[in-house]
Amino acid sequence: MAQLLRVQNFNVSLDGIGAGEDQTLERPFGHVDPERMFAWAGATASWPMRTEPGGSRGLDDYFTRDYGRDIGAEIMGRNKFGPQRGPWENHEWQGWWGDEPPFRTPVFVMTHHKRPSFTLSDTTFHFTDGDPATVLEQARQAAEGKDVRLGGGATTIRQFLDADLVDTLHVVVSPVKLGSGVRLWESPDELLDRFHLEAVPSPNGVTHHLFWRK
Repeated sequence: MAQLLRVQNFNVSLDGIGAGEDQTLERPFGHVDPERMFAWAGATASWPMRTEPGGSRGLDDYFTRDYGRDIGAEIMGRNKFGPQRGPWENHEWQGWWGDEPPFRTPVFVMTHHKRPSFTLSDTTFHFTDGDPATVLEQARQAAEGKDVRLGGGATTIRQFLDADLVDTLHVVVSPVKLGSGVRLWESPDELLDRFHLEAVPSPNGVTHHLFWRK
């Protein structure tokens, strides 16, 4: 089977916003409170940062548990990796995730300013200034037959959608309006020329939007 490029568990608000404005080291999502957006995932039994037993089972837990299934590499934009803009002033910053990043695969960070690769635990970060098609080919080779996850943010996902490279998307719409920020879409209907869509409401209040190519 062909290696798929998959968007998984990407969260947006009711008005299509995936991240806020004015990102800083202390606020990775800018002015947006991530707990309002991601409460559905944090409540599940399979949430990887859960420190106590318990958590919900069912639909939301299935998607949380499925996050790493058959994924061999990840692609992300620079602003998912960190808050810096422009040339790297130093190489001390190694991402939001500490010494044990959750990816456990090669990660390709798209940036106009390259820097050397480095490894933390079982995750290696590579920095590339290639176009989406070139970066996807690099990630597919690194994935060794498994699928590639497109991790975000919204601007990076739009780049790959505009290049017609995305095979499946799972976008979670949380029941909050943010008004401003980095927008994935005005409406999910924008993708219906290329994708089938099934919208599945969850008892937790979010709606899971599942897209697959026509």
